[in-house]
Amino acid sequence: MHTLKIKRIYNEPSKEDGIRVLVDRLWPRGIKKEEAGIDLWLKEAAPSTELRKWIHQQPEKWSQFPTRFHAELRRNPESVQTLLDALKKHPVTLLYAAKNEKQNHALVLKEYVEELLEKR
Repeated sequence: MHTLKIKRIYNEPSKEDGIRVLVDRLWPRGIKKEEAGIDLWLKEAAPSTELRKWIHQQPEKWSQFPTRFHAELRRNPESVQTLLDALKKHPVTLLYAAKNEKQNHALVLKEYVEELLEKR
């Protein structure tokens, strides 16, 4: 298996990124599609609109977010499988737009995928 990393979409692309996968439901502000260097936009691997709005309105409930997001991911295994399949062949970088680099859905998604890989 190859490495799985995360990176803000606003950071410069690099060769080490491998396959660059945007994991936001909304297109990031200020980024032109032709300049983004995105190989795949996997909207389904992002939190639902309802969950995204819930955490933005109640950031103090961050501790509950991973559990809720994991439940959504289990209901949509195809998006996670796409990432697992890509990791068999290439390094993958999950791209996100959130400003908070310590609490964001891409971190939770990365941990979820890594937990699945450990079980295999």
